[in-house]
Amino acid sequence: MGEMSILQFGVIGALSLSVASSVSIVICNKALMSNLGFPFATTLTSWHLMVTFCTLHAAQRLNFFESKSTDTRTVILFGLLNGVSIGLLNLSLGFNSIGFYQMTKLAIIPFTVLLETIFLKKQFSQKIKFSLFLLLIGVGIASVTDLQLNLVGTVISLLAIITTCVGQILTNTIQKRLNVSSTQLLYQSAPFQAAILFVSGPVVDQFLTKQSVFAHKYSPLVLLFIALSCLIAVAVNFSTFLVIGKTSPVTYQVLGHLKTCLVLGFGYTLLHDPFTERNIIGILIAVWGMGLYSYFCTQESKKKQLADASMVSQIRDKDTTPLLSGKSMGHQDKESQETKISTKDSAV
Repeated sequence: MGEMSILQFGVIGALSLSVASSVSIVICNKALMSNLGFPFATTLTSWHLMVTFCTLHAAQRLNFFESKSTDTRTVILFGLLNGVSIGLLNLSLGFNSIGFYQMTKLAIIPFTVLLETIFLKKQFSQKIKFSLFLLLIGVGIASVTDLQLNLVGTVISLLAIITTCVGQILTNTIQKRLNVSSTQLLYQSAPFQAAILFVSGPVVDQFLTKQSVFAHKYSPLVLLFIALSCLIAVAVNFSTFLVIGKTSPVTYQVLGHLKTCLVLGFGYTLLHDPFTERNIIGILIAVWGMGLYSYFCTQESKKKQLADASMVSQIRDKDTTPLLSGKSMGHQDKESQETKISTKDSAV
C-alpha cells in the first residue's frame, strides 16, 4: 500500500510539473515571438535541448543520478527521430493553416491508439475510446478554425504524425525494456536531438520566416527571454519523458490537450486574446472528456491491481497445498506404522 501511494504521488507530481512548465513556456515563447519579434522556433528548440543536456550533465557529475550504458544505436536513432518529428511539426505549421495544424495535433491520439493496438497488442476499452472521442471533439471545437488543404502540407503533416507517435511510443517502450529512467534516457538522447535541430533549425526557420537567425538583432530583453525559455524547457523536456515513462503516450497526449485548454484560458485572461462562446463550449466538452478518461483509467487500473493480487494469491495457494498435503500424508503414514507395531506387540 505504501509503494502504491508513493507511485501515485510520483505520477501526480510528473503530471503537475508537465502542465505547469508547458503552460509557462508557451506564455514565455509567445511573448518572445509575438511581442519581441523572435520567430525562430526550430532553432530555439535546439537551444532548449542543448541547455537540457548541459543541465543533466552537471546533475550527473554532481551524482544526482547515475548514467547507465545502453544500446548506443537505439539511443541515436531515437534521438534523431524525435528531432525530426519536432522539425516536421514546425514545417507543418508553416505549410498549413493554423486550423489544419491543430487537426494534425488532434490526429496524434487516434494514430497512437492504432499503432499500440496493432504492434504492441494493447487493448483500449470502449469507455476509454469514448472519452478520447469527447476530448478530441471538444479541443477541435475550441481550437480549430479554418481548414485549408494542400498536398505538400498534408504529406508533411502525415509524416509529423507518424514520427511523433512512434517517438512517444518508443519513449515509453525503451524505458521499460532497457530498464532506464526518464532522466537517463533524456540525458543520452538529448545531444542527438539537439544536433539535428541545431543543423536543420536555421534552414527551416529561414524557409518559414524569410529571416536569418544569424542576422537577427539580439537586444538584452530578447536574450533574457531566450534564457528564461531555455530554463523552463529543462523542466518541460524532463517532465515529458517522466510522464510518458510513468503513464503512456496516450495519457501524455491527453495532458497535452489539457495544456491547450489552459493556454486558451490564460491567453484570454492575461493576454486579452479573443474568446468566443465556441471556445468556452469546446473547452467544457474537452474537460468533460479528460475527466471521463481519468476516471475510466483509474477504474481499470484498480481492476487490474485486484486481478493481479488474486492471481498472486492463487499461485501461493498452489505452492502451499502440496507441502501441506505432503506433511499430512507423512503424518498418516507414521500413525499407520505405529498402529501396525502396536498390533504386532499385542499378538506376541
